Amino acid sequence: MNPKDALTETMNIMNSHVSVRQYTSAPIPKQHLLEMIRAGQSASSSNFVQAYSIIRITDLEKREKIAKYSRNQHVKEASEFLLFCGDLKRLEHACLKHGVAMEHDNLENFLVTTIDTALMAQNIIVAAESLGYGGCYIGGVRNNPKQIGEIVGLPDKVFPLFGLCLGTPSIINDVKPRLPVDAILHENTYHEEKYEDILEEYDQTISDYYQSRASNNKNIGWTETMADFMRNKRRTHMREYMKSKGFNLP
Repeated sequence: MNPKDALTETMNIMNSHVSVRQYTSAPIPKQHLLEMIRAGQSASSSNFVQAYSIIRITDLEKREKIAKYSRNQHVKEASEFLLFCGDLKRLEHACLKHGVAMEHDNLENFLVTTIDTALMAQNIIVAAESLGYGGCYIGGVRNNPKQIGEIVGLPDKVFPLFGLCLGTPSIINDVKPRLPVDAILHENTYHEEKYEDILEEYDQTISDYYQSRASNNKNIGWTETMADFMRNKRRTHMREYMKSKGFNLP
């Protein structure tokens, strides 16, 4: 295969991404799952810390509880549910092996852990979609991180960030239009002045999408949705939870 053709195939998969919340009953072969996770591990990692862990939830009772605490019922219905955790526990063991006291409790280490986990997870969803599967990230695990952490026995310095449902799609939604590249790409200087016109056009694009899709039609633009999303503080309990896991973040 010509390398340019391979690049095009990969980019087509990425550009076709949609969240999948309805799945067939077909299982994912374990070998496929392991290959997806290996692909996830190939993602870049700051200083090679690889500060993440995945908890594969196969116990149906635990799935039921996580679905309840995350407020996402399709956690129970997907072929696979993976819980992605920021993890500095292995690094603590590495430090102990060499008699070093680990200085983990700072914002930079928290950011590194979170970014490492997100990069790895994104590789996994691309790998899954390349094999014909679909998935949906579950940020709702942060609705009740303490309870979910207790279900899977997370120690200090390990915290749940999000989940991922995976399976064979029974319904595939239309691709939701993203912001135009010009909205997020700046050259040399940040150009805030362009937002008024771009957002006006994007509101219309999103409104047209919502009104034309097969289900859950609505007449609303992106800025109105975002204004409603940003009007309140969300998951304020996370600060105290992170403190309980060993991160006294400001």
